[in-house]
Amino acid sequence: MSRAPKRLSAALPDVVGRIAPQTALAAIQLAWPKAAGDAIAAEAEPVSERQGVVTIACRSATWAEQLDLLQSDLLARLKGELGGSAEVRELRFRAGEAGLGSDPG
Repeated sequence: MSRAPKRLSAALPDVVGRIAPQTALAAIQLAWPKAAGDAIAAEAEPVSERQGVVTIACRSATWAEQLDLLQSDLLARLKGELGGSAEVRELRFRAGEAGLGSDPG
């Protein structure tokens, strides 16, 4: 019996979930864009995780400083998106870390 085709947009989250590395950092990186929002995710991204402390690479020192001020809110939103799939205690924001592309927009 054949099944009706699925829209690609509906199938992608399931496929990504099955092929993504099963690490805390991978879960955090997948949840970050939704937790942070498009504007912040374009300027900062998680690059490492160690014992619940996540380092976020920021495009500039200004972004790092501003996001540090928003840490409580971002941490709560990230934990909500993760739904317990990874333990996150703290976010640390650093400027100039590897990971971000050089195209500002």
